[in-house]
Amino acid sequence: MEHMLFFEIALVIVTAGLIAFLLRFLKQPMIIAYIITGLIVGPGILGLTRSPEVFEAFSSIGVAFLLFLVGLHLNWRNIKDVGKIAVLAGLAQVIFTSLVGYLILFQLGFDQMTSLVASIAFAFSSTIIIVKILSDKEDLDRFYGRISIGILIVQDLVAMAILLVVAAMGAGEGDLGLVLGVSLVKLAVVIMILWALAKYTLPHIFRYAARSQELLFLVALSWCFALASGLTFLGFSIEAGALLAGISLAGSQFHRESESKIRPLRDFFLILFFIVLGTQLTLSSFSAAIGPAVIVSAFILIGNPLILLAALRLFGYHPRTGFLVGVTMAQVSEFSFILLAGALAVGSIDESILPVATLVAMITIAISTYLIKYNEAIYEKLEFLFRWMDSVPEQKDKRGEPGPSVILFGLHNMGEAILPSVKSMKEDYLVVDFNPVVIDKLARTRIPHMYGDMGSRDFLQHVQAEKAKLIISTIPDMSANTDLIEYLKMRRSRAAVVVTARNDDEALKMYEAGASFVIVPTIMGGEHFGHMLDGKKLSKSSWMKMAKRQKQAFLR
Repeated sequence: MEHMLFFEIALVIVTAGLIAFLLRFLKQPMIIAYIITGLIVGPGILGLTRSPEVFEAFSSIGVAFLLFLVGLHLNWRNIKDVGKIAVLAGLAQVIFTSLVGYLILFQLGFDQMTSLVASIAFAFSSTIIIVKILSDKEDLDRFYGRISIGILIVQDLVAMAILLVVAAMGAGEGDLGLVLGVSLVKLAVVIMILWALAKYTLPHIFRYAARSQELLFLVALSWCFALASGLTFLGFSIEAGALLAGISLAGSQFHRESESKIRPLRDFFLILFFIVLGTQLTLSSFSAAIGPAVIVSAFILIGNPLILLAALRLFGYHPRTGFLVGVTMAQVSEFSFILLAGALAVGSIDESILPVATLVAMITIAISTYLIKYNEAIYEKLEFLFRWMDSVPEQKDKRGEPGPSVILFGLHNMGEAILPSVKSMKEDYLVVDFNPVVIDKLARTRIPHMYGDMGSRDFLQHVQAEKAKLIISTIPDMSANTDLIEYLKMRRSRAAVVVTARNDDEALKMYEAGASFVIVPTIMGGEHFGHMLDGKKLSKSSWMKMAKRQKQAFLR
């Protein structure tokens, strides 16, 4: 029996590996491979999974690990850094997607409760996929990347509340409002206890455990399982317990080490979760779900970007930022299946929604992968559709009027370090940013500023960038910096152009494009560049001499 179970698991894993290899070659997300594996090995086709209880136990462990690691990123001390825009835009997107999704699903023939739960499940975006792609693109620290991560944190907190509601729904008979009220009181008590433990007890335990990497790993696992299983006796779900276990460790200095140790386990057991999900599907259920899935997928792929674009524009953000954030969120999350599985377990929704949700996940994840990867190129093609939303002032005839001698694009981090040196140059200068919070700060300090997008040629023409003597871009966006250089070349500008690149390779490409000097943050920070700027002339030749020495260093 033991050997048969081992061979059964081996067949499933090998099948998943082969399909994942094929989909990786096709540049598709692995989650699709796992669901397809479940469909193939499940009773719908080959019927290889004859021990469903074992695989379901493994999948529950995978979900617990996933939510534990999500919780590790929800440090309550840093929640304030998410910012008002992430909270408001995130809530607006969840509410809009839930309301419109409910109407769509109800019109497609699903009952009210199934439509409600599924529409809420579809409102969440995939943390794993978004963070992975943004990390691969090195966009996590870019402006739109930071907003996207902030919105994901808001979604995770909302999902935690929804998990609590699902647990209350399955708590037994009685008025749902009363059960939910009692659950909220229990949650408040648990949070206070966990806060005390996280502040006074857990740091000492993990500090001692950190003397041994193996012991730290085991203690982190023990805490996850102890809380996830222990809180079930208070009416919480395993998912909610695992999430709270992670949150309680989020503020500790050992959370990164714990995460790195547990992530491989999460990946393995989460693979089995999606395989188990696939085993519940059949080809016939898929064929019946194609129509509704295409309609819902189209709504998520188009509706999510539009609502985030509108929300961010409402708060003064540039349409480019809204578009980049919007397409990042255009897919469904792992939480979608966790919520649906919880609702199915308590019998609140119709099982017919599962194949629809699976197809929606496969369609939106596959398409959004390319949307995120090529987001800026897509925006450039579609920019004319959003031009009416751009807030560049009406163009006036400024011939004869002097423009600023120095223009600084981007104030975040590096720009703030460079600004004092720009001020000391005793030249007319202008700071440009498309973050309304930064613009408000500049207005309060009476620093010459303007809201705008460096990537817009209309805006560059408006600020007369071609007449400047020195232009500094602290934005590590190669395409935007290339566009800036090309615009200045086209206008026969004699400005010295200093841009920022992520690494040596990008720096050399910027030099090939015509940059006068390139800042590489890993080599030269903003403060160091500011010191270089002190006392420098604005002439392009002086920057070219320094650039020559830098290029020689890169090529060694």
